[in-house]
Amino acid sequence: MAQKKYLQAKLTQFLREDRIQLWKPPYTDENKKVGLALKDLAKQYSDRLECCENEVEKVIEEIRCKAIERGTGNDNYRTTGIATIEVFLPPRLKKDRKNLLETRLHITGRELRSKIAETFGLQENYIKIVINKKQLQLGKTLEEQGVAHNVKAMVLELKQSEEDARKNFQLEEEEQNEAKLKEKQIQRTKRGLEILAKRGPFGFVTAAETVVDPEMTPYLDIANQTGRSIRIPPSERKALMLAMGYHEKGRAFLKRKEYGIALPCLLDADKYFCECCRELLDTVDNYAVLQLDIVWCYFRLEQLECLDDAEKKLNLAQKCFKNCYGENHQRLVHIKGNCGKEKVLFLRLYLLQGIRNYHSGNDVEAYEYLNKARQLFKELYIDPSKVDNLLQLGFTAQEARLGLRACDGNVDHAATHITNRREELAQIRKEEKEKKRRRLENIRFLKGMGYSTHAAQQVLHAASGNLDEALKILLSNPQMWWLNDSNPETDNRQESPSQENIDRLVYMGFDALVAEAALRVFRGNVQLAAQTLAHNGGSLPPELPLSPEDSLSPPATSPSDSAGTSSASTDEDMETEAVNEILEDIPEHEEDYLDSTLEDEEIIIAEYLSYVENRKSATKKN
Repeated sequence: MAQKKYLQAKLTQFLREDRIQLWKPPYTDENKKVGLALKDLAKQYSDRLECCENEVEKVIEEIRCKAIERGTGNDNYRTTGIATIEVFLPPRLKKDRKNLLETRLHITGRELRSKIAETFGLQENYIKIVINKKQLQLGKTLEEQGVAHNVKAMVLELKQSEEDARKNFQLEEEEQNEAKLKEKQIQRTKRGLEILAKRGPFGFVTAAETVVDPEMTPYLDIANQTGRSIRIPPSERKALMLAMGYHEKGRAFLKRKEYGIALPCLLDADKYFCECCRELLDTVDNYAVLQLDIVWCYFRLEQLECLDDAEKKLNLAQKCFKNCYGENHQRLVHIKGNCGKEKVLFLRLYLLQGIRNYHSGNDVEAYEYLNKARQLFKELYIDPSKVDNLLQLGFTAQEARLGLRACDGNVDHAATHITNRREELAQIRKEEKEKKRRRLENIRFLKGMGYSTHAAQQVLHAASGNLDEALKILLSNPQMWWLNDSNPETDNRQESPSQENIDRLVYMGFDALVAEAALRVFRGNVQLAAQTLAHNGGSLPPELPLSPEDSLSPPATSPSDSAGTSSASTDEDMETEAVNEILEDIPEHEEDYLDSTLEDEEIIIAEYLSYVENRKSATKKN
């Protein structure tokens, strides 16, 4: 397959250089049949490439037929408005993986999915369509999603099939159940990430541990290369949280070699990363790693030709690494003391650049990049006996690999490095835990004064955790007194206040009806009710979620209320399940993305180098 792609790219390059139009005479006759001149052209190019003439002729004929199909499609689109979409089917369909489909562009994504499934014998509910590096949205029209004539559409399957699966009902049923579970998993992933992104900075989850404070909810912590949290502007926090969350989920699927499931997650991550500012993306290497993961996923799906900007993504990754790590990794060495572990990323970068160049017919550039990848592999290869030595000292296999690469394979230095890193991370976690403890104490203190948890969290966040500043903010912003923990739209009825509390407010000089309304708003909190009424001259401000008139009627209880409570409980359970699935895929080690056995890379480097070297050998012989 790789050799054929190389030959196609090379012949396309020759045709372009020689300005040969295969769809015109003498290569194509008036009936669009192949002309005799094509055989002579194949002989000419086979001599230049030192290839089999029949093989070259066959590929040129494929290029000619494709050019005619494209021309016919263009004419048809101009006259009828019917567009042609080039559909790339899953790798398991060995034959005719590239097909053309005609459609109008005003149909919805769901209609296109149905048409693709029906045309190519796929199960509609278990496929996803990727066009222009984005998942096809089922509810929008193709035009709304920027789908144009001659676009490429890649089909991803949510199930793993054997060649004879369709012949066996039991196997097919199992596959359908597996696909349903994976589709549900994808939906839970999206839901879980949305929940985590919406929950502001009032909890703590790192790649190493999960700490759920009693009065706080968790979120994905964003850390720099030292492991310390990065302060993110609120306007960009949600996008970055979603980007990193989808990336982690995609990487989890990549580890399990479920590339068809991983790719949609990675593309979603790319979409959200693009909403972040450039300065932020230069601070961490996540965006560069994501570009590599996307290209790697397309390659493993054998659909690199669907990624028309593979070169752009790889160049972007290289540029991001330079900005993040510094020229010649100087910034990285200054921060971490070494750059051995990060070299794994550059090995994959060079490998993918080599593959892309080979598929583009640039064998010289391909060899240069592949050779750089091979040299890095030799440098990063780890003696299994050294890993065993570190395992006997109580370290994990992952720690051993990362430590040995950071210390150029020296076991003693690696053991010291791992121990020091453990101590550094323990100190960072201790400091972060102390920050959370102090924040909890401050929240409890403010709650003791009568403020709600929500108000306490809001003001402490605004005051960067400083309690004295928080108190000043509260005194100058009395409206924060009525920030409560409930949603006024769903909890707009409070229990009737006690007559004793109403009398206390009346004794202070407030009207009885207004006093009762204020106590309803503040759930019987006399201190907050009195402060609010005093600050507003004895009346309730209009900004409050409840007006006095609405507050005078006692809450009614009905069967629907009970049903709502049950439904809310069920929703909460589902949310907890979705969040837990996300947290399960967060790697324990903060440098997990740098850990690789390099087994796949070793095989692929050898495979593609053999292609290039065989080409070089054939050239020398001739």
